[in-house]
Amino acid sequence: MIALADLLYRWPGQAAACLDIPRLEIAAGERVFLHGPSGGGKSTLLGLLGGVAVPERGSIELLGSDITRLSGHSRDRFRADHIGFIFQQFNLLPWLSALDNALLPCTFSARRLARAGNAREAATRLLTHLDLAADAWHKPAGELSVGQQQRVAAARALIGRPEILIADEPTSALDAPRQQIFIDLLLAEAKAEGAALLFVSHDERLAAHFDRKIALCDINRAGTVEP
Repeated sequence: MIALADLLYRWPGQAAACLDIPRLEIAAGERVFLHGPSGGGKSTLLGLLGGVAVPERGSIELLGSDITRLSGHSRDRFRADHIGFIFQQFNLLPWLSALDNALLPCTFSARRLARAGNAREAATRLLTHLDLAADAWHKPAGELSVGQQQRVAAARALIGRPEILIADEPTSALDAPRQQIFIDLLLAEAKAEGAALLFVSHDERLAAHFDRKIALCDINRAGTVEP
């Protein structure tokens, strides 16, 4: 599902590489926990996986396609069609309702729309499974609590059954009980859809919930921090 080979990336203007990864593979349906300190390159790696950045060297194969060979527009299209992101700060549109935020991937991707079936029903199902009360569905996202916004961000990532799910520190603002509830729900939805899940966090206590635990420092030969 995900295969990185001979990956090298350095920030513009920096002499030293921040990522030098000889190999990383994640299988379909696998749930992987990636950890490392803040500034250690985790977010940079996610940007490369999402096609937002391009490596200086190496390949990034997602679903058998090397996205480093695609144009910027084609990478954007691939990301919209195949990858569900849950961002640390959620990145919801605050003026849109919770429901409309969850539906956004189906607006930008005909493939996600087709895989969702009835998109509105799919969104309400996900919001229900993620324990967001129906009376919050039509509230602007900016008026929701942190926990509610998190559930909307997860629904947005999951709608349309993307084959790859990437979560960047999604539980950092939650207390331990809410972390547990959220992770259980996320893992259940990913398993139901057979999606590969890459969950990134500095909190190693969460690793026990996942199939495999990877320390970024163990696979990154650069060993340098982000600027």
